[in-house]
Amino acid sequence: MKGRNTEEEKQGEHSSGLRDKIMIKKLEHKDLLKAGVHFGHLTRKWNPKMSEYIFMENNGIHIIDLHKTIECANTAAASLQNIAKSGRKIMFVATKKQAKTYVSEKAKELKMPYVTERWLGGMLTNFSTIRKSLKKLSSLENLENQDTYTQDFSKKERLMMSRDKDKLERALGGISTLNRIPAALFVVDVNHEAIAVQEAKKLNIPVYGMVDTNSDPNSIDFEIPSNDDSFTSVSLIMDYVSAAIAEGLKEREKIKEEIRIKQEKEASEKEAKEKKEAEKKAKDSKKEVTK
Repeated sequence: MKGRNTEEEKQGEHSSGLRDKIMIKKLEHKDLLKAGVHFGHLTRKWNPKMSEYIFMENNGIHIIDLHKTIECANTAAASLQNIAKSGRKIMFVATKKQAKTYVSEKAKELKMPYVTERWLGGMLTNFSTIRKSLKKLSSLENLENQDTYTQDFSKKERLMMSRDKDKLERALGGISTLNRIPAALFVVDVNHEAIAVQEAKKLNIPVYGMVDTNSDPNSIDFEIPSNDDSFTSVSLIMDYVSAAIAEGLKEREKIKEEIRIKQEKEASEKEAKEKKEAEKKAKDSKKEVTK
């Protein structure tokens, strides 16, 4: 695993000016405290590499420094906004019980791929095989939608196909529209999603994620020190990150609309110019005939 990027390196790669473009509600200390984002793990379970993000110890539990949480969240959100603005995909990975439902809802809203069931080994590193499974899922869905489905297949065949479809849907439903490897991963709990993180690293895909006091922040590129075991904590961080991505998507649509208007204007001007030239040519031809 590569070493931690310093804050200066991150700022160099994703300028601070980008952060100012995020037209979303800022993270407030009071909201983070209310959601329990500051609660870490028991001190005996800590990872020493998280020391710079720990504010204090209280009753045998590490307390996360929320100043660092806000700082890291801003940097991660700005970078994710930029990826969304470029039109690339961000895959959300959260297979923990307390996170999976909310994360999948947010990913669906953003029309981004997600994995909230078991991570299949090779989902990134062996994407060509996964793509075959996705094609099979799409084929089964198309068969079911045909008017002659019940006439073409027996009850037993339909049952078998339905089971295959359900199995594929559970495992790959969240990435059914993914036709290429995502540009980034956002994970909830880097320890729990270690295989996904490892695969992303092999392919040099940047990884963003929530990192608790028992995790190694050096294992990912953009860490957000926070409580990754609480639903309220996960949902608050997800809301903030999702808002940044949504803003990036909005900016992309705005740019596309501006380009469309510009192209229409250029086409209209070209048409007017050609019409004018044709009229002039016709007039000149008429003069020649008169002579």
